[in-house]
Amino acid sequence: MKPARRRAALAALALLTAAALPGCARRTDDPGDFPAVPGGTYSVALTEPDHLTPGRTTSSYAIQVLQGLFDTPVTLDPRDGHPLPLAAESVSSEDQRVWTLRLRPDARFHDGEPVTAGSFAAAWDAAAYGPNGWEANAYFAQIDGYPDLNPTDGRTPATRHLSGLKVLDDTTLQVTLAAPFSQFPMLLAFPAFAPLPAAAFTDPDGFDRHPVGNGPFAMDGDWRHNQRIDLRRADGYTGPRPPMADAVHFRIFTSKDTAFTELRAGHVDFVTNVPAARAYEARRTFGRRYSVRPSGTMDYLGLPLADPRYRNPDVRRALSMAIDRAGITRAIYNEVFTPADSLVAAMIPGHRAGACGETCTYRPAEARELLDRAGGFTGSVELYFANSDPTYEQWMTAVANELRQNLGIRSVVFRKMSGADLGPILNGHKATGPYRQNWVIDYPSVQNYLAGLFGPGNRMGWHNPAFDDLLARGNAAPTGQESIAYYHRAEDLALTDLPLIPLWNWQDQTAWSTKVGNVVLDPYVGGLHLDRVTVRH
Repeated sequence: MKPARRRAALAALALLTAAALPGCARRTDDPGDFPAVPGGTYSVALTEPDHLTPGRTTSSYAIQVLQGLFDTPVTLDPRDGHPLPLAAESVSSEDQRVWTLRLRPDARFHDGEPVTAGSFAAAWDAAAYGPNGWEANAYFAQIDGYPDLNPTDGRTPATRHLSGLKVLDDTTLQVTLAAPFSQFPMLLAFPAFAPLPAAAFTDPDGFDRHPVGNGPFAMDGDWRHNQRIDLRRADGYTGPRPPMADAVHFRIFTSKDTAFTELRAGHVDFVTNVPAARAYEARRTFGRRYSVRPSGTMDYLGLPLADPRYRNPDVRRALSMAIDRAGITRAIYNEVFTPADSLVAAMIPGHRAGACGETCTYRPAEARELLDRAGGFTGSVELYFANSDPTYEQWMTAVANELRQNLGIRSVVFRKMSGADLGPILNGHKATGPYRQNWVIDYPSVQNYLAGLFGPGNRMGWHNPAFDDLLARGNAAPTGQESIAYYHRAEDLALTDLPLIPLWNWQDQTAWSTKVGNVVLDPYVGGLHLDRVTVRH
């Protein structure tokens, strides 16, 4: 289990200083048996992202690339998840509501444009502006003025700017939140809080194909969809993450199983998501170059609450109790994945074992009785999932069989497609049945799961004022312990209504070739630290 983050980040006076940033992140895996000499190139297997513009994506596949292209205000220490300065020299507040970001001077984007406080403000405004429809919109809901950019009555916003952002000078950005939020510095590590240059707004689609960042790597040519994304060492980078390698080549695969086969054949250097079904094979083949680490990622079934058949919480609970989580993780994931017992991974401070209770326990007889009392289920259950991993269809097949056998639902059909095609369906609330998704933590907090999964604009269309109130009270609590007490009550409400069904928690499995070393695997920010990897040459 990963160690708990430091409570200092949640103190009433939060201050992050540049002196706290070490020369490099602590190495967490075998460094290899060759000298750490700069230069060389290496390759990473990747699933096709949806976008490469920070703010337009929350996809873990995109985040791995963006981690190399952009420096956010802070990063999270891979040892315990506490915030460390990155693009900012400091992030401070005296009341947890008004925050001051002091940025590193003389930083530049890859096209030479200066990185200023205005670059951050413009990026955050664009993501928060509702009509833009950017995926990370809800991440800015804490900032004053967010409702003005997201009217609930369908009107066009009267402004395009968050009133809570104030550019004091080129290197100072003041952020006023709608309410005190002790965990705001953690939030600033998410890629959506990266700055954007003018090019992002003059040609948004072109920028998405060839993003211009402020990080240690720059794009080398355009994103070749469904084929590759190439990065090169960024000229003139002056930040705290100078890269060791000259270039990183992302090879895009539709199947994680195929990617692993390519790693075995020596055609790719990293697979950051080894299929759980190949865990034994990976351990035998790669030895010390194979890593298994507890993860904050949770698989779940989201439910389309706009469909009247799914509006009754008893129907949703019946679906959950009909699923044999332990059997599926044993048969398909070799027990690498662990059945979910709450909405929060066990590695997160504040996790409560068994919080989901009977709802997340395999109880087929009780599930059938509950569904019958709720009036049964009519029509087909349509199960949506991406085709990026063969295990998705395997466990969906198991779930389909359990729904037929345990609940008497005769018709269960699959809606399988690429992740890039599935995203717009879910974002547009167009799914007509349960859908497979996962939650990848942005920062190690119970609040991140609750706000990220159930906050404004969630894919299920769920809203509960009491939940929102408890979340707000937890955010404003003066201490971390007091916050967690409110978050627990909010989690209980979400588990009672059950707009989504928790399934299992991942463990991250990574394997790599003999060509690379100094491997730092980070559970909190972007997985593999691209800048630290060294290449045998």
